[in-house]
Amino acid sequence: MTPRPFPRPLTPSAARLPRRLTAVAAVATVTALAALSGCVAPAHTRVSADMRVGAPAWTPPPPPVSVYVEPPLVQPDPVFIDTAPPPMLVEVPPPPPFAGAVWTGGYWGWQSRWVWCAGRWSAPPRPDYVWVQPYYEHRDGAVVFVSGYWGARDVAFVPPPPSLHLAIEVAIGGGSRPVGPMGVFVPPPPGSRPGLIVPAPIGTAPAVVVSAPPVVNVGMRIQHNVTNNINNSVNTTNNTYNTTNNVTNVRNVTNITNVTIVAPAGATASGKAFQNNVPAAAHLAAALPAQVHAPAPVPTSTAAVPTYSPRARAQGLTPGQDPQQAQQAQRQRDQQLHDQQMREQQQAQQAQHDQQLREQQAQREQQMRDQAHRDQQAQRDQQARDQQLRDQQAQRDRQMRDQQSREQQMQREDAQRRQEQQAQQGQQREQAQHQREQQVQRQQEQQARDRGRAEAAARAASQAHRDPRHPDDKERDKEKQQERRE
Repeated sequence: MTPRPFPRPLTPSAARLPRRLTAVAAVATVTALAALSGCVAPAHTRVSADMRVGAPAWTPPPPPVSVYVEPPLVQPDPVFIDTAPPPMLVEVPPPPPFAGAVWTGGYWGWQSRWVWCAGRWSAPPRPDYVWVQPYYEHRDGAVVFVSGYWGARDVAFVPPPPSLHLAIEVAIGGGSRPVGPMGVFVPPPPGSRPGLIVPAPIGTAPAVVVSAPPVVNVGMRIQHNVTNNINNSVNTTNNTYNTTNNVTNVRNVTNITNVTIVAPAGATASGKAFQNNVPAAAHLAAALPAQVHAPAPVPTSTAAVPTYSPRARAQGLTPGQDPQQAQQAQRQRDQQLHDQQMREQQQAQQAQHDQQLREQQAQREQQMRDQAHRDQQAQRDQQARDQQLRDQQAQRDRQMRDQQSREQQMQREDAQRRQEQQAQQGQQREQAQHQREQQVQRQQEQQARDRGRAEAAARAASQAHRDPRHPDDKERDKEKQQERRE
């Protein structure tokens, strides 16, 4: 059987970002692939390979597999993996079932592929034992992974040294290469671009990024608010871009209460800068509301699987087993993983189908609500049109009444004007009649005066022959007599 070759650079542009990767591929890779097809590779085979790794292509994550893992009581062996862990999932812890319970799991672990190690409350297996968070390190274009475990409080965690030669593990189903600076990291927040990593200090719980915004570029980092957890280190502090080149061991940290998550605007999917303090405890950080709803699947089996060990995988043995039993046990584990993945895929398909049904039902209900809303709106519009017609009719009636009132007022005013004109004309006629009568009277009086003067003149003339007075004197006497009579 021909071993599976190492992946080649994914894109032509990736060649511009080469990294040198020297890995000694031992029988672990060959056995991992051979066990799936029933083949067994010789235990002594070792392969050395040099390859150039470019920037990863952005591929959608495969359906996750969720299992319960039985953590060991000592630091497990490191695993050298060709792909980065997927973005974190959302798993909200329930309330602690008893005092002293510790939240374990809730992170991406390795079982020939990246699987979700489901979280659960557990009691420390021994007094004075503490839970040690998983360890992820970006090294030489691959990932060094150490699973979470129970460790004695006074026993230091030892990061895998750079001089340690590890056999590279090729993920079943593929994945994305790690993208980010070299050093310790945690997986990115839910909904992030696969392959991105978030630099973090050693001992950081992966769940601290659950409430952070998704990232699409390198730039998010995590900082501890205390730096007193490095023991026997040379020229280093527990900062964001720490490496293991000069760290010999790290004490189990229990005095960190908060961590700071920082991301520039160019790194987040929203294009906005982000900075926030979150609890360092995994169960508190996992309970914070997530910005992207990516729920972790529930394991289909409550039986816990053992922590992956490259040495046990390479030898095909566990203590007390012969090679045939080991091969059979490995086939059973692979078959269980395959069956579990199939069940979870079926569950995911069923959940997707149920979600589609719910969405269709919600769509129908929304259409019914929209139709009812349209009917109500049409009814309101009709009522508004009817009210508008009634208002227009009432306005026309008011206009007609106003017009009739104006016409009646005009008629009354015309009649009053005619009456006034008739009265004025009557007064004018009376005045003209009175003037004519006065004029006639004056004419008559003038005629009478003229006759009187004529008569007086005649009498004066006849008297002149008899009266020796001057005629003018006689005339004046007559006028005075006339005036006295008047």
